[in-house]
Amino acid sequence: MTTNTPTRPRIGRRPLVIALAVVAVLLIAAIGGTEAYARHQISRCISGAFEQQMGSSIDVGFGAKPILLSYVDGKVGTLTVDSEDNKFGPAVGMVVHAKFHDIELTDRGAGGGTIGSSTADVTWNNDGIRQTLGTMVSGVKSSAATGAITLDVLGGLAQLEVQPLIRDGNITIETKSAQLLGIGLPTDLVQGIIDTFSESLQSYPLGLRAQELKVTDDGIAVHLAGGKTDLDAATSPTGQQTEITC
Repeated sequence: MTTNTPTRPRIGRRPLVIALAVVAVLLIAAIGGTEAYARHQISRCISGAFEQQMGSSIDVGFGAKPILLSYVDGKVGTLTVDSEDNKFGPAVGMVVHAKFHDIELTDRGAGGGTIGSSTADVTWNNDGIRQTLGTMVSGVKSSAATGAITLDVLGGLAQLEVQPLIRDGNITIETKSAQLLGIGLPTDLVQGIIDTFSESLQSYPLGLRAQELKVTDDGIAVHLAGGKTDLDAATSPTGQQTEITC
């Protein structure tokens, strides 16, 4: 009697390829899901600290480094921040696009951290300037050709012409002319406007200082840069550190 040894079923190449492909897809999905979670958590934790120091809500973007690694080691290579309604000091309506480099987070951002270096481009249009200066000024016009800004005061009956300049990383406002029908404006009025204008262009957060300034036909454009600085933890309105689980 002949006994035939049963042959083992052979796994074809195609099913094996399909199985490996499924495993790869599941692995990629798992990594992608974890990366999305880490990105959400880091973004949520770090936004509070930046928003507090920048004075408005922000949109956060990250560099090429996977945020999953940042979630583990607490280091973020590059962080971009965009905001359309910043309030630096008394200023209203500043638009900011900033980049922060070599960030080291404490407790994944809940405890603040440190920033290695930073740059920012700030634009402040004429309407934002007018709103900031309040009832003292009824209109604002800027000229790229002259580098001057003309402010309508006393209901438009008089004009105050000023020019912003950078000195030692700080922006100052110089008065070029201040006249009402050929007569000089009251010193107290002029000084009050100049003080508010200057303070608005000097109150930058996170160690940023002015490097370049341009007067445009729409307002003012400022380029800022900063070195190593601390990123404070977000706090509640009462001054207590905000409890964020990261």
